[in-house]
Amino acid sequence: MKSVLSAIVSGGLVLCFGSVFADNHKGDEGEANVASPMEMFACSYNDGMGPADLDAATKDFNAWADKQGITDYSAWTLTPYYFSQEQDFDVLWFGAAEKAKSLGRVQDTWLATGAKEAQGFADVMTCGAHAAFSVLTMKKPPEREGDSGDLVVSFSDCNTADGVTFGDLYEPMIEWGEYRGENGSKAGAWVFFPSFGGGKEEFDFKWVTAYENLEDLGADWDQMNESGWKKANELFEGKLSCDSSRSYLANNRRQASSDDD
Repeated sequence: MKSVLSAIVSGGLVLCFGSVFADNHKGDEGEANVASPMEMFACSYNDGMGPADLDAATKDFNAWADKQGITDYSAWTLTPYYFSQEQDFDVLWFGAAEKAKSLGRVQDTWLATGAKEAQGFADVMTCGAHAAFSVLTMKKPPEREGDSGDLVVSFSDCNTADGVTFGDLYEPMIEWGEYRGENGSKAGAWVFFPSFGGGKEEFDFKWVTAYENLEDLGADWDQMNESGWKKANELFEGKLSCDSSRSYLANNRRQASSDDD
């Protein structure tokens, strides 16, 4: 479990962390920046099974969710792209809702009525970890027309220096996101904190970025190599250290209805 969580998304605070920042920090347009919940399964394919079988199980899941009237749950599957032997799984399943109560309602319904569909997933893959995280948005991605929901997602382990708290880093992180946007970045950026299913993490939080494609990731990489590193040092030197990113290709499997739908 530890190696799985260390390779994916973990950190050092609990779900109520989001409410702390609701009191003290503002997001876009002065709104409170409150964390949202996300669940994660880390899974490996069973013998003879692969992506096509997962597609079939996901189709059955979506049919079940439609029948149950579930409109507030989004899901993605992630497959490793830039990775090492530390990522000892084949695929990740991320599920999200705007509020933890909504996520819990979906999970209750799944446990009560989804046994057949759950067995369909179990026939395809074995999941060695199920965890839940609080996700704090640090930089919203730009609006895109015709967005498929597919993404390239990167995760880095980050540690704060002695005597430095996440509260000390919040405003510099917001400034970093603004700087990246001013320099053409099309990424979204989030911080992930573990709520359930983890423990014994060797870092303080996860810095997570998402891009529409690998070209956009490469553009940010170029900007970082050319001049972004100077701004990063200005904001974070002596305060924060993050390791190299692991990147995944994320396929959107279900999309929650928007307020406009």
